[in-house]
Amino acid sequence: MREKGLAGAGGAQGRDAATLKLLFWELEKHLKSSSGASVVAIDNKIEQAMDLVKSHLMYAVREEVEVLKEQIKELIERNTQLEQENNLLKNLASPEQMAQFQAQVQTGSPTGSGQPLVAVPAGNPQQGLPSSQSSGTSA
Repeated sequence: MREKGLAGAGGAQGRDAATLKLLFWELEKHLKSSSGASVVAIDNKIEQAMDLVKSHLMYAVREEVEVLKEQIKELIERNTQLEQENNLLKNLASPEQMAQFQAQVQTGSPTGSGQPLVAVPAGNPQQGLPSSQSSGTSA
């Protein structure tokens, strides 16, 4: 994501990169012919280069923070939706289903791949159970 944002900055980023290259080229040139006065100039160029690097880094960090804020917002919304769905399902579940679910949670068996939670009709409690839990007699 960050590359897209940096490329989207357009000319400003390109100018900064070109300026940074120019500063380092001038720094190299001054180092080869260093004198007392050029040391001060070199220090100034180094400071300018470091400021430029800092501004690039701060831009990238700000952009990443914005991306992360958006992801956090989406995750909070999704969490709220799932909590509402969970509460609805809890309210619609029968006490038998809740007991079966609690038993699965305690034994550590996954609810998605295990036996499904089923509604148990009041007239025939064995009818709603999966075949592996029925009494073994068939009608």
